[in-house]
Amino acid sequence: MQIAEQRGAIERGISERNARFFEAEAQKLDAWADDLKVGLEREIKDMDRQIREGRRAATAAVTLEDKLARQRQVKALEAERNRKRRSLFDAQDEVDRQRQALIDAIEGKLPQRAHLGTLLTIRWSLQSQGDYGRNQLQD
Repeated sequence: MQIAEQRGAIERGISERNARFFEAEAQKLDAWADDLKVGLEREIKDMDRQIREGRRAATAAVTLEDKLARQRQVKALEAERNRKRRSLFDAQDEVDRQRQALIDAIEGKLPQRAHLGTLLTIRWSLQSQGDYGRNQLQD
């Protein structure tokens, strides 16, 4: 029964170590994703602000040429903002893929095989001192 208890303790230890590893890696992935998301969202908000300013400038422009130039700038800013939004979604998809890869890697390590067998057999015998001395002389 002692061997079964030791085996169970070892398996629990391995499972706990794998759980800690998974948690640490998931936290790193989440922190990276949050940093990426915050940065892209900040850039998108800045682009929204620039677009609003560009629209106001286009409305305030006096000549048709100025209005058209401002509208082109607004369209370019909107295209850039849309590209950043797609980047945000692509980054979120990448995080999901990496999280799934992490889960798959951990799941691949879950099935463990344990084999109990004889690794080494040692045999010995005890002899009294009198026998030892006699064996020494015969050799």
